[in-house]
Amino acid sequence: MTTMRSGTAWEADGQPPPQPRVGQNLLVGAALIVVSVVAVLICHFVFTSWLPSDRTQYREYKAAEACPARSVTPRAEDCLREITFTVEDTSLGAKRTTATLLGPEPFPRMVVSFGDTEPVLSGLQRGDRVTGTVWRGVVVVVAERDVRQNSSDAPRDEPQMIVAVGTFAGLLAAWALMFGAMHLARPRDPGLFTWRPYGKWLLIVTGATCAVVGLSAVWTGLPWLFVPTVCGVVVAGTAWFLHRDLRLRRAGR
Repeated sequence: MTTMRSGTAWEADGQPPPQPRVGQNLLVGAALIVVSVVAVLICHFVFTSWLPSDRTQYREYKAAEACPARSVTPRAEDCLREITFTVEDTSLGAKRTTATLLGPEPFPRMVVSFGDTEPVLSGLQRGDRVTGTVWRGVVVVVAERDVRQNSSDAPRDEPQMIVAVGTFAGLLAAWALMFGAMHLARPRDPGLFTWRPYGKWLLIVTGATCAVVGLSAVWTGLPWLFVPTVCGVVVAGTAWFLHRDLRLRRAGR
C-alpha cells in the first residue's frame, strides 16, 4: 500500500520538506521582463525608423532621373547613371550569388550581389560587357542587351517582411511580459504560464505565423497593414485556445 508523505513524515525521515522554486521563478520572471523591454525597443525601432526609412528610400529611387553628362563622375549621386562594365567573375553558389564587374573610375571594381541567378547572372561569362545602373554609389541593375536584373542593393517595395519583424518583436514583448509578470506575481506557482507546454508552443506559433504571413503578403502584394492584423488575430486566438485546453486538461486530472 502506498501512502502520501505529509510534512510531518518528511521531518520524521530526517528530510526537509520540498520547497517551491521561488527564487528560480523570480529570476525567470525578471529575465522575461528584460526580454520584454528589449523586444519593445526593437519593435519601436522597426516601425519608427527602419520602415519609414525603407519606404522613403524606395520612393526616392523610383523618382530618380538619369544623371547628366559630366567630365568627372562622382562616386555617389542621387540620379541614375548607366556605366559599361566588363565581367571579371561570377559566383553562383548557394551562399554567394555575385558578379564582379570592372569599370571606369570611380567604379574600377564592383562586387554586385544578387538574390537570384536569373535572368541575367547565370548567363554571364568572363569578359562579357554589361550595362550597370548606379545609384548612390551602388549597382542597382545589371543589363545584358535587353534583359535586366535587379541587384540585392536595389530598393524594393516590400515593406511586408520589415513589418513582420516588427510584429514578431511586439508579440514577443507581450509574451515575455505576460509570462514574466506571472512568475513575479506567483513565484510559488505560475500556473500554466511556464515554458512547457504553453510558452513553448505559443512562441513557436508566433514566429511561424509572422514568417508565413509576411512572406505571403510579399508574394501576393497585399498591403503591409495586413501583416500585424492577421498575426495579432492568429496569435491571440491561439493563446486563448491553448490556455483553455491546458486548463481543462489540468482540471480533469
